[in-house]
Amino acid sequence: MGFVVPSLPVTAVTTSRRNMVVMKVEGARMPIKRGSMVALVTPMKPDGAVDEEQLRTLLQWHVACQTDGVVVLGTTGEASTLSFEERARVLDITAEEIKGKIPIVVGTGTIDPRTVVKLTQQAVNHGADASLVVTPYYVKPTQKGLVSHFGYVAEAVDLPCLLYNVPGRTGSDIKPETAAEVAAKNPSVIGIKEATGDVSRVAAIRKVAGNKFLLYSGDDETGAEFVLKGGDGVISVTSNVVPDVMHQLMMAALAKDAALTEQLNKPLELLHQRLFLQSNPIPAKWALYRMGKIGAGIRPPMTVMEEEFHKPLEEALKAAGAI
Repeated sequence: MGFVVPSLPVTAVTTSRRNMVVMKVEGARMPIKRGSMVALVTPMKPDGAVDEEQLRTLLQWHVACQTDGVVVLGTTGEASTLSFEERARVLDITAEEIKGKIPIVVGTGTIDPRTVVKLTQQAVNHGADASLVVTPYYVKPTQKGLVSHFGYVAEAVDLPCLLYNVPGRTGSDIKPETAAEVAAKNPSVIGIKEATGDVSRVAAIRKVAGNKFLLYSGDDETGAEFVLKGGDGVISVTSNVVPDVMHQLMMAALAKDAALTEQLNKPLELLHQRLFLQSNPIPAKWALYRMGKIGAGIRPPMTVMEEEFHKPLEEALKAAGAI
């Protein structure tokens, strides 16, 4: 299959803010939990540099709010515009703040599988508990190509993996049968983030992949229904803003308490919608800025949210009790 990068032997943990090294303790990975995982933003200074202190503060907040997992370096984290070195620093800070407290999932997907292997190995070396690997975007691989792509990465790096299906961004849809085939051939593939907004996918994937295969919604607006229908949780943009309520919401949905789920979700409905008034993560970062959690920094080609959307998002933040 061409290039294969073997997993590096890792035997000890070293955490140092001075030399920025984090090595993994063998056997110390946390299992991925059911519930609310935040698709975390990356705070930035006005010049676009990563704001390390604000990142630490956000991570500490998620520990206090009982967030069930933190996904760093995904779409919401503006990973596409972070360098390899910046990614390493974000991973070091994340491990320093939450390693062993909350599972750490790292977005490592891109088009070239050799680069995915490199990014996934970096995640291993810096303390990740799992990876989140998106379908190759723009190139539109076949279903057979997807099986090959994910299999190549799974064979090369020893790390649990969640597939990421977001056809609205990538132009490629992982069919339920394809997800099941990938998991059957690669035991390290443990689940999927299903961001189609189609809750019927829960039953379709369960039928072919079984009950042990983890199913996370990638769509906040339908996330509660997704879990009530048998999903395991949500990888959430909304959780950036109201992490405590999102944890409670997912616990209610996992308990199949439909009444409590509706009660908790109702005040969040506007927020689920209006966090996508412009491309993610523009509204989420502005919401956190408005709450005083982070600065206004964001990297091109993204821009700060346009003024016409401020009042609608403020309305949603007030309805959710965030401001």
